[in-house]
Amino acid sequence: MDNNCMDYVNLFGIAVGLAMDAFAVSIAAGAFICVIRVRSAMKVGFTFGIFQFIMPVLGWLLAVRVRSFIGSVDHWVAFILLSFVGGRMIYESFKIEGTESRFTVLSVSWLIALGVATSIDALIIGVTFAFLNIAIVIPAIVIGIVAFFFSFIGFFLGCRLGHLFENKIEILGGVILIGIGIKILVEHLFF
Repeated sequence: MDNNCMDYVNLFGIAVGLAMDAFAVSIAAGAFICVIRVRSAMKVGFTFGIFQFIMPVLGWLLAVRVRSFIGSVDHWVAFILLSFVGGRMIYESFKIEGTESRFTVLSVSWLIALGVATSIDALIIGVTFAFLNIAIVIPAIVIGIVAFFFSFIGFFLGCRLGHLFENKIEILGGVILIGIGIKILVEHLFF
């Protein structure tokens, strides 16, 4: 990877991996509401998209201040953070909880809480990008746009398919993030 940019395949993979939590929550919201409304889907998509955009920027800004202290191990930090986030996503996909209680209303307060909850991983990715010396603007925009579309589409899928695929989607997102972490580590250690 170049010091100031990231190839678009990796960036898209990270964005898709991060969008899986929001996608799963959007499916659950759509399944609970069971009424297809473009306005509701836009509300869900916009909330998750904006939080997925903001959180990597915040993580990046915080990490830039400490990057010089751990520059020689940045690839290990990226690997550990991506593996942690991916592993957590896989672990949480196996938890048995009722998701319906989170979606009693698509109110602003619930959407903000869900937006923050589903974008904590994006904050960690922002930290990772800072440690790898990758500029954050383009990645944050791509991450936000991908999260918006996945959430928007997830809401409609939830209305149609219910909770059938929710956990499998989180597993896929976790595997993608772990794979990218391994790729970063291998590139820095062997190339």
